[in-house]
Amino acid sequence: MHRLRLVLLRVIGPCLALVLLLGGLSEARDQAWADPQVGDKVAVIEHLRLKVPQESREDWMVAERGSWEPWLKHQSGFLGRDLFWDPATEEGTLLIRWSSREAWKSIPPEEVERVQARFEMLACEQTGQNQGNPFPLVFEGELLPQ
Repeated sequence: MHRLRLVLLRVIGPCLALVLLLGGLSEARDQAWADPQVGDKVAVIEHLRLKVPQESREDWMVAERGSWEPWLKHQSGFLGRDLFWDPATEEGTLLIRWSSREAWKSIPPEEVERVQARFEMLACEQTGQNQGNPFPLVFEGELLPQ
């Protein structure tokens, strides 16, 4: 019985410590998402909407995968993104999660313009459009967690 108790303590002790550690990290993450009063340090979601016609949905995705997707993965503070398409409005919605507004806004505008130019070039190649942006921006904003 004594030996079983020692084994259980050796297994349960580290497991309990891990649960407490992960719980603390989760709580810290939840606090960052939940407190919009901390200014630029709070997590934020970049919210974009683009005009994406039904027949060009896959073209949009190819252009995204060849430009924004790989670039975002290397940005400090980038947490992930979700892309949606609304058939009623023929719009693509992008929700891009950042660890803080500060991290998002610290990216030089020239760098964003460079990636946007690549996106538009790929989009034109895919759609056969000669110039301009086949998927113009309809809305740009940010969402804060509550």
